[in-house]
Amino acid sequence: MHKIFSFGFWNSIARLILRNRITIIILIGIATFLLSTQWKNMRFSYTEANLMPDDHEVNVKYNDFLEKFGEEGNLILLGVRDSALFTPEKFQAWNKLTDKLQEYPEVDHIISPASLQELRKFEDPKRFEMQPILEKNPDSLELKEFENKLFTELPFYENLVFSSHSNTIQSALYLNKELVNTKARKIFVLEELDPLIEEFEEKYDIDVRVSGMPYIRTLNSQNIVDEIGLFIVAALFVTSLIFFFFFRSVRATLISMFTVCIGVMWAFGVIGLLHYEITILTALIPPLIIVIGIPNCIFLINKYQQEIKKHGNQAKSLQRVITKVGNATLMTNVTTASGFATFILTDSQLLREFGVVASINILAIFILSLLIIPVIYSYLKPPKDRHLKHLTKRWIGGFVDWMEKMVRHHRIAIYISSVILLAASIIGIYTIKISGSLLEDMPQSTQFYKDVKFFEREFDGVMPLEIFVDTKRPKGVLKLSTLKRIDELEQFIQDIPELSKPLSVTRLVKYSKQAYYNGNPKYYQLPTSQERNFIMPYAKNLGSQEGLMQSYVDSTGQYVRITTFMQDVGTEKMESIEEDLIPQINKIFPEERYEVSLTGKALLFQKGTNYLVRNLIISLGLAIFLIALLMAWMFRSFRMILISLVPNLLPLLVTAGMMGFLGVPIKPSTILVFSIAFGISVDDTIHFLAKYRQELKANNWKIKRSVYAALRETGVSMFYTSIVLFFGFSVFMISSFGGTVALGGLVSATLLFAMLANLLLLPSLLLSLERSIANKKVLKEPAMNIIEEEENEQVIEENNPNN
Repeated sequence: MHKIFSFGFWNSIARLILRNRITIIILIGIATFLLSTQWKNMRFSYTEANLMPDDHEVNVKYNDFLEKFGEEGNLILLGVRDSALFTPEKFQAWNKLTDKLQEYPEVDHIISPASLQELRKFEDPKRFEMQPILEKNPDSLELKEFENKLFTELPFYENLVFSSHSNTIQSALYLNKELVNTKARKIFVLEELDPLIEEFEEKYDIDVRVSGMPYIRTLNSQNIVDEIGLFIVAALFVTSLIFFFFFRSVRATLISMFTVCIGVMWAFGVIGLLHYEITILTALIPPLIIVIGIPNCIFLINKYQQEIKKHGNQAKSLQRVITKVGNATLMTNVTTASGFATFILTDSQLLREFGVVASINILAIFILSLLIIPVIYSYLKPPKDRHLKHLTKRWIGGFVDWMEKMVRHHRIAIYISSVILLAASIIGIYTIKISGSLLEDMPQSTQFYKDVKFFEREFDGVMPLEIFVDTKRPKGVLKLSTLKRIDELEQFIQDIPELSKPLSVTRLVKYSKQAYYNGNPKYYQLPTSQERNFIMPYAKNLGSQEGLMQSYVDSTGQYVRITTFMQDVGTEKMESIEEDLIPQINKIFPEERYEVSLTGKALLFQKGTNYLVRNLIISLGLAIFLIALLMAWMFRSFRMILISLVPNLLPLLVTAGMMGFLGVPIKPSTILVFSIAFGISVDDTIHFLAKYRQELKANNWKIKRSVYAALRETGVSMFYTSIVLFFGFSVFMISSFGGTVALGGLVSATLLFAMLANLLLLPSLLLSLERSIANKKVLKEPAMNIIEEEENEQVIEENNPNN
């Protein structure tokens, strides 16, 4: 009765589809059009992806910092390492360039060599004033004197305008904090700044290096945008090529490509409908849909051609495609979608959005495949004999014969190989490192990546790390004791090679003392208590002087920031720096008098990476548990669940071991490999075990005959789909992003291992454990028949109005 109900359900679906072909075509057209209207809501991210939830302690501290001081990642740097800059013509040209940039509304203010000011002391009345160092249109001699003065007498500008390592000069563009995280930043960088820099370089033969977080983020986002189209075209080309190689049918290839193209359009529509941003993860979904959708097409078209070859009746063939493959395809897509859906349960918004869009569209591509392929084929003539030759290809038969030979005669070798792989993988796993590098995944061949490395060498980094100090009382920052504590911490930071010389209010205080002593650089230090009394009358109006350093102390004088710039270090090194910094901070700033926290975009990304890795490990565990539950429901056998998990977990361990040996770290992009690969590879297990159960009943519970029959029946389809998936995911290796390359390569390798494990290790286990599983008590009646049985075909035919 249960079987008839299952058949009856899918038979009803088949009749519904084939009897309402025009309606289905119209509905798909309407749905595609409506979703295409949502494309306008797709937007590209103009901020770094927040890897942690808003209420996480790290985010709370960072938001508190932003509330006091505003956006900190608003600095673009223009660097020149060329002494020719200090010649009248080129210096004047540089001055004009920065003046022109200052006119843009996106630019708040610029600190540039041409506009530098010097703090000077005046007696009547007693005051300090910022005076221009250079007059307009300086001659060669004046420029030479200015260059000498800058590098020897103005330590205030060290690492702000000139490098402490060489004669490199930089201009600092502070972008408008209200516009830095909007589309205006992208327009300014790509359409205004870059063309101006290129024009300057070409005209004056000076190499200008550009960097800073807003610049890096803009070019990185643009690379993501550029690669979406590349991935889609490459995925379509590769999968269509392989599909045609297998089927040797232009018609079948075009139908499949049409189906997945509709799926891609729906994917973009879902992203727009949900108002999600295009991130480095959501950008992977459209090509992912192509790669996952093609196996659906293979199963459906392969079954259709098998039925045509068997009896030549097109109506019956289309009916059986839906009734006999629909259930299996549904369950494999559900397990794949489940693997992605586990990301929804994490606390990371980035992962949640990826999980939502991916799982929805995996189910959508299943529905599209089930509707479009039978409907289109119903309007076409049945395939000719030449289109069915691939079903009897000798080389495929040879591959199946090899698998059967291995399972029949070399099971011990299969087990030994598996154990050796497992042992090697465990050794490799212990060498894996976690990487929180912000730049590691970025395209290393690009000029902007090389520029980042230039600024790391010359200025010790471009990624801001902030130390946020709450003195717990108004004007507490201006107390000499607090300033001395800040200076002591800055001295400690300078000794850390990965951090730059810090910027804080102490620079201005030290510069005030130097100015008091008529600009003598040896007095660039904090004043004593006595000197402070002498200097105060001169400095009382200094705070209003063009807002100099005011962004480092809040309006109440209670909060102060110390900004240092980090080199691009990984998680391990960052944790080591934290371990050194935090005890020193606690020692310098007693907790009962000060509250000090580390924050800033660099730290935020590092912490976010660790948080994401933990969440993804939980996500993988959930995926394994959820899929195990699905298989428990489908097969009603605990032993079968354990047997089926072995060939799916082993490839994951092998891939993890490969990561360790190849030096591929665990990071947001590579950790996705495991959940994606597990969700896809378990599909082969379901197909094999479903066919195996069917063969057991047909062969009177004879294990060996059933295993070999299932292997021959499912081996070809599993081989086809695995090859498509292997080359489909390999497409991601053309990316310029290191993480995406690693993702593509690792998923491809994992799926190849998974295919071999399901075709060699799984049947071997079934044969070796035949006594413990070959009985009806262990293999209870399943919750559903994944593959419909031949004995029930009569039921279909009796209900088929076309027969």
